[in-house]
Amino acid sequence: MHYVYILITIILTVYGQLVVKWQVSLAGAFPASGWEKTVFLSKLLINPWVVSSMAAALLAGVAWMAAMTKLHLSYAYPFMGLTFILVLILSGFFFEEPMNWQKTVGVLLIMGGIALSSQG
Repeated sequence: MHYVYILITIILTVYGQLVVKWQVSLAGAFPASGWEKTVFLSKLLINPWVVSSMAAALLAGVAWMAAMTKLHLSYAYPFMGLTFILVLILSGFFFEEPMNWQKTVGVLLIMGGIALSSQG
């Protein structure tokens, strides 16, 4: 079950990152003046989608705590690298962000690191 908690943590973390990017993109450019920044951020903080991403972060933290009751941190934490891979792939799919050879090599290195560190 502890691996399920890690999976839940990963899924909720990726969800939160994608939702924040989506909603910030819809909100437009970050304003220059102090008051406009406050209004901009306040609107985002009450946006139901952004609130759901914050709730996902809280639940991810709870799932992580559950995983930590059974696993060593040094064993479990490398799996969080999967968030980098998923966010990279999904940001390309949902936001048409570019995928280049450097990102591809980076993902392969992350995958190799996860595979290597999960053996010990």
